[in-house]
Amino acid sequence: MNLEKICFEAQEIIRQTGTYIIREAENFNTDKVETKGLHDFVSFVDKNSEQQLVDGLKQLLPKAGFIAEEQTETFRSDKYNWVIDPLDGTTNFIHGLMPYAISVALMDKEKVILGVIYELSRNEMFYAWSGSKAYLNENEITVTKTDKVQNSLIATGFPYYDYARLPQFMKTLDFFMRNSHGLRRLGSAATDLAYVACGRFDAFYEYSLSPWDVAAGAFIVMQAGGKVCDFNGESNYIFGKEIIASNNNIYNEFLTDIKRMMKHG
Repeated sequence: MNLEKICFEAQEIIRQTGTYIIREAENFNTDKVETKGLHDFVSFVDKNSEQQLVDGLKQLLPKAGFIAEEQTETFRSDKYNWVIDPLDGTTNFIHGLMPYAISVALMDKEKVILGVIYELSRNEMFYAWSGSKAYLNENEITVTKTDKVQNSLIATGFPYYDYARLPQFMKTLDFFMRNSHGLRRLGSAATDLAYVACGRFDAFYEYSLSPWDVAAGAFIVMQAGGKVCDFNGESNYIFGKEIIASNNNIYNEFLTDIKRMMKHG
């Protein structure tokens, strides 16, 4: 399988879908928003975008399955599966805010082998495939070399519906406000991870996430030289609903901080 070729072909499909999203954003009406759950929104733009992605990616790998947020396609393969978020940052989108992004990963069983994130507001395509470096619009990217959390800019995301761990999470906000260069909350986990990969953020953490939020971004961070794990320092971050991503130099310190404050119970 020529992953490089598939990666660039996937980008064309993703870019075409992005063009549709941008066009719809110009005249989007919030009356057309549906509520899936508490603070969990979906629009016809999400659904139509996912259908476009599924239709296009099926042509690239006809036997591959899909793990897709809006469940446009529910077939899952024993081998290859595309993991798709057609519009990561829907709440931003429906309010006319940036950023929002398309996130697409390809998994070979339990392993991600390709990732693409297209952040639409800046026309930035982040991508990587197994064995490659990480790229932004054809330029190689790497994580930062910052060596202390106190010198880091950290991204996070607020939980939308799972508030069981909110007290622990609030401790992290208090700590990093006092002991880093600051916290940012953009509203798109895919974008946060892409920004760790290209060095705009030194680290990112969030809980209550889904596979389509993180699969592509986590892979791109690692191909850019960073590290990714769950809150226990293990590898269950795609399906485990929690993730840490950072550069190598602050990884141990950052993980220790998160472990101390976000421990279960």
